[in-house]
Order: sequence, then structure tokens, then C-alpha cells
Amino acid sequence: MSQPDIILEADDVVVRFPGPGAGLLGLQRRSVQAVNGVSLQVRRGETIGIVGESGSGKSTLGRALLGLEPISGGHVLLDGLAVSDGRRADLRMLRRRTAMVFQDPANSLNPRLTVGETLAEVLRVHGKAPRGGTAPRIAELLAMVGLDPALAGRRPAALSGGQCQRVGIARALAVEPSLVVADECVAALDVSIQGQVINLFLDLKERIGLTLIFIAHDLAIVRRLCDRVAVMYLGRIVEEGPTESVFREPRHPYTAALIASIPEIDPDIALPLAPMGGEPPSPLAPPPGCPFHPRCPYAEDRCRTGPAPALRRVDDHGWACILEPGTLPAPVREPPTSPPLTTREAFPCPDPA
Repeated sequence: MSQPDIILEADDVVVRFPGPGAGLLGLQRRSVQAVNGVSLQVRRGETIGIVGESGSGKSTLGRALLGLEPISGGHVLLDGLAVSDGRRADLRMLRRRTAMVFQDPANSLNPRLTVGETLAEVLRVHGKAPRGGTAPRIAELLAMVGLDPALAGRRPAALSGGQCQRVGIARALAVEPSLVVADECVAALDVSIQGQVINLFLDLKERIGLTLIFIAHDLAIVRRLCDRVAVMYLGRIVEEGPTESVFREPRHPYTAALIASIPEIDPDIALPLAPMGGEPPSPLAPPPGCPFHPRCPYAEDRCRTGPAPALRRVDDHGWACILEPGTLPAPVREPPTSPPLTTREAFPCPDPA
């Protein structure tokens, strides 16, 4: 049974896809293991960031946690309800408790529906439509995400990218979900619009206790927004822990390399670790042993021949590597001495008129 403060629990989740040319001429079907044995717990009211290079399995994991991608192994529980059972009643309940904000703000909306029609459809389908009509609730949702209720009559083509993304967030909040997964939801936006969307998440976190899984490439945003962070590489979580602990003392060479890759405007600051060479291995033919060893400057013979290291934990900080804590050089960038910002001061940019 899940602990009272655990809203979502994933245990040894595996997601496989048929590989290219699978089954041709009677050949044995190959598969791509996009997610490989991921275990994760999400606490109620927290924001957890999932980071990694393209192709690491972040988006697939996010979709699998909501039942949008069938899992090949393991299980996912949301408030004790099995996500992967596939029973119709459970799926309807799951859709009311969870929501997703997609990466492309414009293409995630139906271009033929107005903003009001999009939100009204969600309210009707999930039985959330008020008896007096949907207009007041639609106006409330738009105001909640910082949009003028007058925009309810517009279609996506008449909105900016930031406005479309706010509509996507309003659509996600319409079902009053317990958990929201935001998949690269600021990657395609201008920097100022990114700040507005992150400010919105910070506000919602304070006002309604939003539980958020935030999938992103931008480590600076993850550091400001998230309480915990999980780092993925080739379908596995290689490090996971409190955000400041991971950024202050990364314990996996891949995490340290990602942090070292954050752009630095001061030319006199030397990076603590050389950038990674090469590309991630193909998931069709993952390397033996530790999947990171072909790119790791600390790799030993046992990394190449032994089993992949399991995630071990010390003080709620887990990492999948043979290296002991303190082995890697500390990041040069010292975190701010003031407490982490949890208001829109973290991203001081004006909202659109």
C-alpha cells in the first residue's frame, strides 16, 4: 500500500516498441526498450523534474505514468489505483485525476474549436460542467492561468504561443487533477514566454498545491521550479534526489556532465568536467554493463563487463554508479545563498497585456 503522502508510485516500469523492420521475412522481432526498469515515487504537492538528452525516454515515461503509453513490465499506482489495468471504469477515473500539458502548444489544441469550446468539451466529458452552464467555469479557468476571459471566443490561430500554452494548462486544470505531467511545455516558447509559463506553475503550486511532473532539457528552469529531480539516460534513471542535493553534489558522471554543460557567461570560470563526447548508444543495441561507460571518463573494466549498477540511496539521494559520494569534482557554480525562490520573483518578466 502506498504511503499517505505518495500520490504516484512506479515500480520497475518497462516500455518497449517494435524495432525497425520487425518481423520481416520471418526474422526475429527486435524491440526498442525506451524505458528500462524505472522506479519512482511522487509525493503529493511536490514538483519533480525529469531531465536527460533527447532519446533518453523522458516523454515515454511521462506518458506511461498516465496510461497514455502501454507498459511492457512493472506497474504504476495512482493513489492506489493501478494505471495499467486497462479497465474502462478505472481509466475514466484515472483521466479525471490526471492531466498532461503537451510540448507543442498550438498543435495540442483543435484548430476548429474556440478556446471556450475546447474547455467546455473537457468539462462535459468528465462530468464537471456546472448546472448553470459552462461559461462561468471557463472564465474562472482562463483567469486562473492569467488570460482574459474574452479570449474564450478565439481559435488557436488567433493566439500567441504563450497564450496557447496557457489554454493547454487551463484544459489540464479543468478536471481538477491530482497530478499534471508537463512534457517539454516551454521548449518551443520564447524566453520571456517561458518565464510567464513557469511563473504560472509557481503560482499554481502555491495556490492549489499542484503536483507536477516537469519534463525538460533546461536545467536552470528545473533547478528553480522543482523540489526533486530525476536524471534519465538510455531509458534508465541514473540519479534522483532533492534538487539542491543533485546540483550541489552530483554523484553520477552523466549528471555532472549535464550540469557542466549549462552555459556560463563568465569566461574565467573553468568547467569542472569536459563535455561528453559522442552520442548516446542506440537503444536497439545498448552496450553491456553500465550503459554510460562508452562516454564516461571514469569507466573501469567492471563497468564494461559487469551488470548495470543498481540505484543505491544515501540520505534520499540515489545514483546508479560504482563511484562513491565525493569522487566527482564539485560544480564550480555555487548555488545562491538565499532560499530557493518559489514566487514569480524567480522569473521576473511581465505578463502579456
